[in-house]
Amino acid sequence: MQTEREQTAEGGLREQHKARRRFRILDATRELLRESPGSVISTERIAERAEVSPATVYNLIGPREKIWEALADGFMDELEDRLAELGAGDPREVVRSTVQLFVGDPVVSRRMVRGWEESGLVLDRSPLVQLRRAMAEARTCGLLRADVDTDALAAVVSTSCVGALHRWVAALIDDDEFLANALFALDVALAAAAADPHRDQLLAPLRARGAV
Repeated sequence: MQTEREQTAEGGLREQHKARRRFRILDATRELLRESPGSVISTERIAERAEVSPATVYNLIGPREKIWEALADGFMDELEDRLAELGAGDPREVVRSTVQLFVGDPVVSRRMVRGWEESGLVLDRSPLVQLRRAMAEARTCGLLRADVDTDALAAVVSTSCVGALHRWVAALIDDDEFLANALFALDVALAAAAADPHRDQLLAPLRARGAV
């Protein structure tokens, strides 16, 4: 009969095996998307590339909708790692890093956003959390007015960034315009919430664009 420690170790090993197979499945999905951007990626093709059974794909990820969601989670995990390395407390760096993540793997990110029915929520996790923190830090430092609701401000910027993301996915704007649109939304929000001593500083990016 197994001891409690042995059962715990066995359970931990099972979870590690599941995590490795899940990683292989998502990596295989990305590879297939990059190889055949316009094709339908079936569970069977993903399973074959990942060297697992179709049932394993379904059990560890779920149906196709969940595959897109899992890819989005992977994007956000990578973004969290990038921002942690940067120690990003600057709202502009949060927005810039988010855009760079999507344009850095355009085939996968475009298919993910098109395929995921809830893609409007794609920025609700990591970048929004990081942006809230950065906005709150800007208020604490006195850059923004003390009466500003920084969570609401971050949510407005995030909504604008999602809109820019969808325009980029639809090829209505290019990579540079995607970044410019996202930063413009942030700069407008920061300028509107600027504390008096820093108003000129936060208006400067808009003045440089000729927006004010």
